[in-house]
Amino acid sequence: MQSAKVKVAIVGATGYTGQELVRLLLRHPQVEVNAVTSRSYVGKKLSDVFPSLRNNTALVCTDTELAALAKNNDFVFLALPHGEAAGSVTKDVLNDCKIIDLGADFRLESAAEYKQWYHLEHANPALIKDAVYGLCELNRDAIAGARLIANPGCYATCSILALAPVLKDALIVPESIVIDAKSGVSGAGRGLTLGSHFNECNETIKAYALASHRHTPEIEQVLSHHSGGTIKLSFTPHLMPMNRGILVTAYATLQDGVDCAKVQAAYLALYAHAQFVRVYDAEADAALPETRWVKGSNYCDIGFRIDQRCNRIIVVAALDNLLKGAAGQAIQNMNIMSGFDESTALEELPIFP
Repeated sequence: MQSAKVKVAIVGATGYTGQELVRLLLRHPQVEVNAVTSRSYVGKKLSDVFPSLRNNTALVCTDTELAALAKNNDFVFLALPHGEAAGSVTKDVLNDCKIIDLGADFRLESAAEYKQWYHLEHANPALIKDAVYGLCELNRDAIAGARLIANPGCYATCSILALAPVLKDALIVPESIVIDAKSGVSGAGRGLTLGSHFNECNETIKAYALASHRHTPEIEQVLSHHSGGTIKLSFTPHLMPMNRGILVTAYATLQDGVDCAKVQAAYLALYAHAQFVRVYDAEADAALPETRWVKGSNYCDIGFRIDQRCNRIIVVAALDNLLKGAAGQAIQNMNIMSGFDESTALEELPIFP
């Protein structure tokens, strides 16, 4: 257990995920936020970029290189577009500090698969094997000893947590899985794109990246490891006119003889020590997870129903894409790596309304 405060730097601090990291880490009793970087706001006070931070920090945005940040900090969080972390993280950097990459560069175990889905040559394929996939509820032991964390994607986190118990206990037919997922607009990032303009996304719902979304191989990879087989599934994301939130509805055919009690037991067993996963009781709870009941928190809520007519399970999971789907999970990883209580700085209950 460490007693001194750990020093952290946040690269890309003025994006949605970066500012959530700052907001949460400023309240962390065992952390000193030592540096923040932003190419767009070099020399500006972070509290001028985000007035919500006024009177809480005097940090000024810099454009300091990762190698220099690594020498002066215990942890560096990378909140960057895909392709950038792979080009800057090196063995020397990892010798100097621990890296938590909130982008996609180290999530996939194959450089060839990375190129297929992200249309980029991986800049440092030799480091892929050193990265630990940072889904805390399923990989806690490996995370504790890691120096490079691949923080999971938001859709992937919600989808994997939704399906891991029934795959682990072989309760469903793996090839029958279909995932329907919906995200708030903040999932597209803070950059200006036509699709996230108010007039383009308000009062409408749209499906996108059909059969080609980049979180698909990530979901398949982790669920394959977890189930002991090869998982291929259909994943369709949708954009919703709300600021934040992920809702996953996953469908699968049940194996013969599987009933509600077996499914409930599988969820309760796998997540018995997962303080940020809240499992609904399929028999006692009339409600199912909703994004409004996790907004502003690090919780992932999971519920299910069994359609006996079709012998199919329907799993519903919800999380905040900027918290459990990004910044909150990154801090959860840091807490585990540092020997801190896993919930430190993440204790906030959901915000309603």
